[in-house]
Amino acid sequence: MQNLDRPTSETSLSASHYRPIWTQTTKEVFQTTGSSTQGLPEIEAEQRLKHYGPNELPDPPRRSLVLRFTDQLTHFMAMLLWVAGILAFVSGTPELGWAIWAVIWVNAIFSFWQEFQAEQALASLKKVLPAQVRVYRDGALMSILARELVPGDAMQLEEGDRISADARLVSAEALYVDVSVLTGESLPVARTAEPVANLNLRPAEVSNLVFAGSTVAAGRGMAIVSATGTQTEFGHVARLTTDVKREQSTLEVQISKVVRVITAVAVSMGVLVFFLANVLVGMQLKESFVFAIGIIVAFVPEGLLPTVTLALAIGVKRMAKRNALVRRLSAVETLSATTVICTDKTGTLTKNEMTVRSLWIHGQTIEVTGVGYNPRGEIGTVPPGAKGQVQALLAGAALCSNARLVHPSDSSQWLEVGDPTEAALLVVALKAGLNLETLQRQAPRIREIPFDSRRRMMTVVLEGDWAQFCPSELGGSDPYLSPYLSLTKGAPLEVLQHCQFILKNGKSQALTASDRAEATTANDTLASQGYRVLGVAIRQGGAELREQDSASLEQDLTFVGLTAMMDPPRPEVAEAIAQCYAAGIHVTMVTGDYGLTAEAIAHQIGLVDGKVRVVTGEGLGHLSDAQLRRVLQHRTGLVFARMLPEQKLRLVQAYKDLGHIVAVTGDGVNDAPALRAAHIGIAMGISGTDVAREAADIVLVDDNFATIVTAIEQGRAVYQNIRKFITYILASNMAEFLPFLAMVVLKIPPALLILQILAIDLGTDMLPALALGAEKPEVGIMQQHPRKKSTPLLDKALLLRAYCFLGLLEGIAGMTGFFLVWWANGYGLAEIQAVSPAILSRSATATTMAIYHQATTVTLAAIVACQDGNVFACRSDRVSIFRLGFFSNPLIWIGIGVEWTLILSIIYFSPLEKIFMTAPLSGMQWLGLMLCPPMILMADEWRKRIVQLQFQRRFHHR
Repeated sequence: MQNLDRPTSETSLSASHYRPIWTQTTKEVFQTTGSSTQGLPEIEAEQRLKHYGPNELPDPPRRSLVLRFTDQLTHFMAMLLWVAGILAFVSGTPELGWAIWAVIWVNAIFSFWQEFQAEQALASLKKVLPAQVRVYRDGALMSILARELVPGDAMQLEEGDRISADARLVSAEALYVDVSVLTGESLPVARTAEPVANLNLRPAEVSNLVFAGSTVAAGRGMAIVSATGTQTEFGHVARLTTDVKREQSTLEVQISKVVRVITAVAVSMGVLVFFLANVLVGMQLKESFVFAIGIIVAFVPEGLLPTVTLALAIGVKRMAKRNALVRRLSAVETLSATTVICTDKTGTLTKNEMTVRSLWIHGQTIEVTGVGYNPRGEIGTVPPGAKGQVQALLAGAALCSNARLVHPSDSSQWLEVGDPTEAALLVVALKAGLNLETLQRQAPRIREIPFDSRRRMMTVVLEGDWAQFCPSELGGSDPYLSPYLSLTKGAPLEVLQHCQFILKNGKSQALTASDRAEATTANDTLASQGYRVLGVAIRQGGAELREQDSASLEQDLTFVGLTAMMDPPRPEVAEAIAQCYAAGIHVTMVTGDYGLTAEAIAHQIGLVDGKVRVVTGEGLGHLSDAQLRRVLQHRTGLVFARMLPEQKLRLVQAYKDLGHIVAVTGDGVNDAPALRAAHIGIAMGISGTDVAREAADIVLVDDNFATIVTAIEQGRAVYQNIRKFITYILASNMAEFLPFLAMVVLKIPPALLILQILAIDLGTDMLPALALGAEKPEVGIMQQHPRKKSTPLLDKALLLRAYCFLGLLEGIAGMTGFFLVWWANGYGLAEIQAVSPAILSRSATATTMAIYHQATTVTLAAIVACQDGNVFACRSDRVSIFRLGFFSNPLIWIGIGVEWTLILSIIYFSPLEKIFMTAPLSGMQWLGLMLCPPMILMADEWRKRIVQLQFQRRFHHR
């Protein structure tokens, strides 16, 4: 481990000069590192950062760009086209072979660029939510970037933190650390701050050391950084595990299967055309072979994979702009099928801006004014004789907190550092006129039992007595005066269970059943109004308070009172929940809060309408799995309260067993199992722990439930957009196939040449298809019910629309143009059939070949023109283009502009005219081509209208 040679940033500590840091006392650690509980001076930290460098590992070795580009030349479709090119050369048509190979290179370059862009988009997510760590600098607790950590920094560690550097503990309270990333140990291990005398231990076995890459499973502590970057234990064996990895999504797997199926069809059709052309048409073996290759090339969707990658990348970027960071591409597709959201309450449905609004002491309720964390506010009228007890309640709550208030000199706002609930307790204490710094000096904390989700309490032990809190009323006459005081705050009913006494009129008295019922009623009354309620209790004692375990320490407490704070619902949440219900998505609140509080918030945000059934964690424990599934299946208005992590996991599994696609929100280390078990794990970016973010698929930068709805909307849009451009591409493939079918059936020359097919597939079609991949969510997309996860991407409806409707119309339009050119020159079907052998053998007269080239040019231009109408038709399979608007996606017009630039170049630019065997068109022919886009568009509008009427008829019949 890296150390410090002297308490400066000039040199590095050598193990030969000092004992291992784990053998040193806390005082020696401070001397060795030049640090203290106040942390490093900011200037010293900057000097050390320059000396040791950033706390980060070098990027891991990756495949070179050359090898990654080579991958694009050797995948399944590319190999098929390489073979097709070779066969073209063997058949004596080198120009076709070169064209096919050019297709491979163009597609490889485009695919490589798209995957590189998608990879860059995912990598940029790390910069949006960089790893943070809390350290003391110049005596102040602050959050800094993990890369700015330096040896000697005093880190504060709390449950859920990912540890960013190797460090020596100098204090630890019930601290357990998950070191599985280094040791493979599946269970968290206890950590203490005591020196370890054994010099022969491996660092991972030392109980007072923590390491980069490990996580805090429970408790809290302070540690002095001893090694950063490549000098850490983790740096010797692996790179940091927080990197976002580009992984193939389930959608891309499905697309690959689609491509293989279509390719198999293409090869089958090519073989069929080869035999039919040779047997029925009488085409020579060479020509039959060439046209079979053409069929294969026509049907292979060369641009499909890169377009899917682009659509996913666009979706990821759009979600990032809307505060949803996608860590796994597979999440984008899964979002579109989400049917249930299990959401936490605090900070997700609510603002997480706690303000204490009410206090309760025995027999009295006292209102508190003010908003937010500004201590400008007042405590309401305190009854005579109760002032000391109110001060005791507020002082006890504030001293049993780890938050801190900050008032920047350049701002009028007060900011909280730490848990918002605890910050609210500090604020109300300041409103009561308490001097917190003085209290903390008079009663220093010597021990802490951190909050956990099972006890639902936190306890601290102070060296002091009641007289320091409220000397005016509880001073020396109190019989419980002693050198140590424990303060406990937590869920009121849990705190009450551990109390045997209650503070009445400044005196500790036995807690009767009547007193317990009164406190419980007060708690329920406040909770039913949507307040988050905490109970505060005390215990005086001697040295035993320093040594007892949590179970013993939190017994025989004296109940002081209640604090009730309001965390107002986010104003946009009610509308977001309404959108979820309209979209067929069920929202379930799963919270650790009290049931009545959860119920009140559920009513306020429209989560439930009418009677609510609150299922507590205890109640859930009495339900079998079958009973739980029945509750979920047949009950509405469900709220789950006081839920433990394993119960949240069980709930997620029950929803999955019912066939739901489940999204789960979480922010704590204990939420990680449920986040991993869900189809979509959603972590909080602000309040979430590092462990929760690691387990999640999506991170909400703003912790806002409405952002989840936005992400689902974008997920649905991505899925729809992929179906849109698949429809667009397959339609032109059918139009390209029809001329060859006509050649076999009618025994005429092909109305479309191989190179012209390639001009459509990898020229004119590409940018409009990409524009469809960038479509914004359709109007009404969140009024549709989620698709079934089992629904194939390439379903019957899509194939019928692409092949048998849009593609067929385009093919007919192209063939119509082909025949019109011949008929305009005096050729009927019989005459065309008569010259066909000469055209195929290239022995026809120059005049005949000129007519043929102009006819194929019209076919080419007609298909491209039809695709202009098709691209607008494919913008939705049900919404009219007149409702969507022709100009709402400007990328389509850019695509059309580039498309026609290519076509005009192919027709009128002499070198390209020779390569693609085209001929200039007349004015009347161009006028006829102008009818193709509206013909396709109006035909699909007619189809949409029929589908809409059928849907309305079925809905009305129901």
